Amino acid sequence: MRNTTRTNTAVAAGLLALTALLPQTAAHAAPARPAGAPLGACAAGELCLWTKPDFTGTRRVHELSGTDIESCVALPRGADAQSLANRTGRPVTTYQSAECAETGEFDTYPSGAWAPGSPYRVRAFKIWEN
Repeated sequence: MRNTTRTNTAVAAGLLALTALLPQTAAHAAPARPAGAPLGACAAGELCLWTKPDFTGTRRVHELSGTDIESCVALPRGADAQSLANRTGRPVTTYQSAECAETGEFDTYPSGAWAPGSPYRVRAFKIWEN
């Protein structure tokens, strides 16, 4: 019985340590397309950013073919986004700062995430390799 308890404790400690190494995922990111978003509003392979909450307002689309992986991509000066869909197949981090500074707010969204509202105005993003 003691060996089983020690093994379970070791496994639990290992999983906890591994979890700490994974990128943070935004708690408010939904894993699938929300009911209110029209089908096709953000195609596979795209990062879609809307200027207003609930996937409304002007939509900006970024694809991997035109985006440097793991580089800071600032939105045009004066532009921001308040909702997003990540269909890139890779994690995406959004930043409040236009320079991807971590001194402001930032969140990482897994591929497949639809966020109807960001807790801050998104001014830049990074698409990660994995």
